[in-house]
Amino acid sequence: MSNISGASSGSSTTRRGRVVGVPMVCWCGAQIVGKISKSDPNPYRRYFRCAFAVSNKLMDDNHVFKWVDEALLNEVDRLSSEAKRLEQMVRESEIVFDGAEYEKMVFDKVLMKVEEEVFQKVESVVSESQRYMKKLMIVGIVVCMIVVGLGNFI
Repeated sequence: MSNISGASSGSSTTRRGRVVGVPMVCWCGAQIVGKISKSDPNPYRRYFRCAFAVSNKLMDDNHVFKWVDEALLNEVDRLSSEAKRLEQMVRESEIVFDGAEYEKMVFDKVLMKVEEEVFQKVESVVSESQRYMKKLMIVGIVVCMIVVGLGNFI
């Protein structure tokens, strides 16, 4: 394949791999630039080219070259396939979420919320009871010490 703009049609393959859609970066890491062909077979036809290859005026190399119209057709095909895939996912999700499934999902969420609230209330009552028991133990110990101290005094 010739990467020169004189090629009337060109696959956008390079020795580094096929470029699908609008190229963003060349395999060499250089940015892609838009150019306009000045050749007789393709006058004023737009193409994408590796900036490194453009700056060094390379021809018949393995840097990215792709006609803009081909790149845009690739993008349309890719987006069309993606739209079909997303439509299929939506259809499948509608089947999964029929009435009974939806009600069960809502019921499970409500049940989880109620269980969480009950757990929090029980936890607060237990911690309050533990504080009360500590106070009672302290009072009991103090009373025992007073009784022992009075017993030794008498």
